Amino acid sequence: MVKDKIVEVSLERFLQYGIRSMTIKKLVEPLGISTKTVYKYFGSKEELLGECLRVLYEGYFNEFTITLGQKDSPVITLRNLFHGGLAKDFGVTHNFFHDLNYYYPELQNAALSRMRNNYNNLLMPLIETGIREGSFYKFIIPEMALKGIVILYTSITRSEEYKHDGNPYELFKNLVEVFIRGMCTEKGLKEIENNPYHNE
Repeated sequence: MVKDKIVEVSLERFLQYGIRSMTIKKLVEPLGISTKTVYKYFGSKEELLGECLRVLYEGYFNEFTITLGQKDSPVITLRNLFHGGLAKDFGVTHNFFHDLNYYYPELQNAALSRMRNNYNNLLMPLIETGIREGSFYKFIIPEMALKGIVILYTSITRSEEYKHDGNPYELFKNLVEVFIRGMCTEKGLKEIENNPYHNE
């Protein structure tokens, strides 16, 4: 119970203030417990951060499953899942992800690696359904297509390549969405044209 509460509050504070500026003492300040109590459960700030990442990415995965349960076409669902991720990477949690990418990439890689199969198991059938329904070209290899999307998305959110190139949503449209459009038949392209982003 205490351990779960430490993780819950620490994650909230990491997301609000970033990682580098937060000490163990600052993380658990709202709980009114000592750092000694924290060290009974976690050997270091990095170990605590690793557990926070597990909780965070499991939460994201649950949100993915909710989006998949909506009635959009596979093309729109795929686009919206990745587009929605930008709000997390560049929204109120931007300082958190900046610190995570720059100072703790190995922890993020480990967290993402643990979840990779879960995400693949959700997204691969989505692409396969799009192929069956004629929205994606039949020659598309789902594994390769998904890898291409992830590489482009990662280049926007984690690499230094596009750091100073302005609006991440415009980058998304010019990289990830262009790639997804390239997978689409005429039917899939019409679906994109008829379904603007919800926040635009």
